[in-house]
Amino acid sequence: MMPAEIERIISQNDIKYVLAQFVDIHGVAKTKSVPANCLMDVVEKGAGFAGFAVWGLGMEPHGPDFMARGDINTFSVVPWQPGYARVVCDGYVSNAPHPYCSRVVLKRQLARLAEKGWTLNTGVEPEFSLFTRDEKGALNPVDASDVLDKPCYDYKGLSRSREFLEKLVESLQQVDFDVYQIDHEDANGQFEINYTYSDALTSADRFTFVRMAAGEIANELDMVCSFMPKPSSERTGNGMHFHLSITDKDGRNLFHDPDDMNGMGLSKMAYHFTAGLLAHAPALCAFAAPTVNSYKRLVVGGNASGATWAPAYICYGDNNRSAMVRIPYGRLEFRLPDSGCNPYLVTAAIIAAGMDGIERELDPGAPMNLNLYSLTLDQIKEKGVEILPQNLNEALDALEADTVFTDALGQEIVSEFLKVKRTEWVEYSRHVSDWEVSHYAEFF
Repeated sequence: MMPAEIERIISQNDIKYVLAQFVDIHGVAKTKSVPANCLMDVVEKGAGFAGFAVWGLGMEPHGPDFMARGDINTFSVVPWQPGYARVVCDGYVSNAPHPYCSRVVLKRQLARLAEKGWTLNTGVEPEFSLFTRDEKGALNPVDASDVLDKPCYDYKGLSRSREFLEKLVESLQQVDFDVYQIDHEDANGQFEINYTYSDALTSADRFTFVRMAAGEIANELDMVCSFMPKPSSERTGNGMHFHLSITDKDGRNLFHDPDDMNGMGLSKMAYHFTAGLLAHAPALCAFAAPTVNSYKRLVVGGNASGATWAPAYICYGDNNRSAMVRIPYGRLEFRLPDSGCNPYLVTAAIIAAGMDGIERELDPGAPMNLNLYSLTLDQIKEKGVEILPQNLNEALDALEADTVFTDALGQEIVSEFLKVKRTEWVEYSRHVSDWEVSHYAEFF
């Protein structure tokens, strides 16, 4: 029987169809459209998918169906698509949670915390770029006048893209996102929308919804909204910083300690968690920066605007935006992930790394409270700071060697991720680019 509140939402919004939605291993939304009167079938039995047709579900053509079972607590309208609602699904195969479903993987990690009475809260900051296509199909910034060398927070750039931004924000507000800031970021045509943190599972569900909304609203306006990590070699990439804290059953922030001798408001538990992130950073990088393009963002050095916000250094610091982990006070900001990540896998991996730090009481060392971007590589090395993997293959090698993630997330999902991403790396390595042709065609 359908809950009365769901029936009310369906009736008041004239909902005809519900999108049964899950994500593939890349974090890309996959759906089936289900008549609204069949919603409870999706919740109780699931919507059937041929799993072999979806990236990273570890299924063969002769296997059973992948059943996407709706989490009724995630039911919401789809504001930009009148008459439609969405329900987020977990993957089941043969009536059991599917170990290749990234939302299932995250829920298992959250259960580890729940056993201790803990809740992981995350606040994410998705960045994206707005483009239009010219007559040749090439992408150009949506606003031709957005050409400043330092466009961050530029009023004109923000104002001239306000139609898209307002439609996106209004859609998110209709489904209870508490949006509190919108700004023009450091690249031309780049923006960020900030909304209030929530429990980690809700945050992952919401980020998926943001990408769905932004892509379709942009399409309606003849734009392209890109969450590509590094769409321009000269400009900053699209990051997605994670703000992290763990609370107990009473809502008390266990990462906060006002007596912290370093003045950052962190508890011993938070330091141990931070140490886990640092210790497993090379392998964690594979989930947080999961594409070949991601590593065009994670480079040592600056860019045309004179600033760079992507971390290349495995360290932490007090409000230090040049470090991998920034401490805003009483919580952590994990700056490594980009907007092309799978939020479920990244969050699950964060828990795995952080919990290893807590369980082994790892020490993160002293904070680095200086501009690491201004140092030479030799100076970085002298300070004992390691550099993050500089390409996807290096990150995958680190992931394959780090047993914490296979033990925590499951051999199935890690092996499948490695297989899919190794293929991506090989395809990229064999591709002949325009740069190569222009440099070598007549060089010899």
